[in-house]
Amino acid sequence: MRLSLSQLITAFAMLGLACQSNNASGPVLPAPNLPAPAFLTSISLDSAIHLDWDDTPFQSDPAGFSWYRVYSTNYDLGNVLCGAQWYLEGTTVSHEFLAAQLVNGVPRCFAVSAVDTLGDETAWSPPRQDTPRPDARNVLVWAYDVKPLQAGFRFWDDVNGNGYGDAGELGLVQDGNRTDIDFRIERDINDTLWIVPVFSGTSVLSYGPISDLTDIDVAPTTGYSSQRAKMLPSYGYVFQIVEGQDVRYGAVRISHAGTQYAIFDWSFQTDRGNPELAPRAGLATAPAVTGGQVAASR
Repeated sequence: MRLSLSQLITAFAMLGLACQSNNASGPVLPAPNLPAPAFLTSISLDSAIHLDWDDTPFQSDPAGFSWYRVYSTNYDLGNVLCGAQWYLEGTTVSHEFLAAQLVNGVPRCFAVSAVDTLGDETAWSPPRQDTPRPDARNVLVWAYDVKPLQAGFRFWDDVNGNGYGDAGELGLVQDGNRTDIDFRIERDINDTLWIVPVFSGTSVLSYGPISDLTDIDVAPTTGYSSQRAKMLPSYGYVFQIVEGQDVRYGAVRISHAGTQYAIFDWSFQTDRGNPELAPRAGLATAPAVTGGQVAASR
């Protein structure tokens, strides 16, 4: 169960919290002998966020180290602000933590502190915001001329219009003849498979070789094309999907591209305008290719 900081203040009678702009400052406590965690990184997962940070507090004094505390609050993506009401997600002796049972598409802000054997808590790490998103592994889609009814793929069909990725709405293998699918797979005369964007608001960018779907960081904001993209094993592809004023992003990693069908992993960010598909910001993105953004509705 999460505990609010107001409950923690009552429990310890010495905690105080300040949150200014996009920064989190830890409780006001007696200065511990441990340094604060210097950085915090994250990986977006399905209904969860994996957190990792430097183990400096433990390494500086193993005998004086007790555990880490992990906090979270809401995050305002539009204004780039962490919320003011922080909660204790949990404690751990490891320098990693899985924040689970989160709602996909809802941004969260996290921070971490260390506690010594006297019970004194360090300042907090720099805050880290991330957003869980749905994903799936090993989806099989056929080439259009082999099995056209199983040649199309749509990341999300919000059937009930509630804005959430409910069961049966995500990662849909569909009829390749439909015009509202994001893409279909086609093969040429050389038996090479291609990703072909179908919906008028969907465009694709080849991200290059990746070892896992989570290697695709924040989706690039430019460089997408409505032209077909050659399917290559171990390659990642990022999709920009524009419907009216809403922009969303999805990604796939090809694990198999044969002569008749392809197998791939996929991820999709249901939070509109949010480019986060996986781990940390700052990784290199693929070179831009020709392509423009289009507005459409389905």
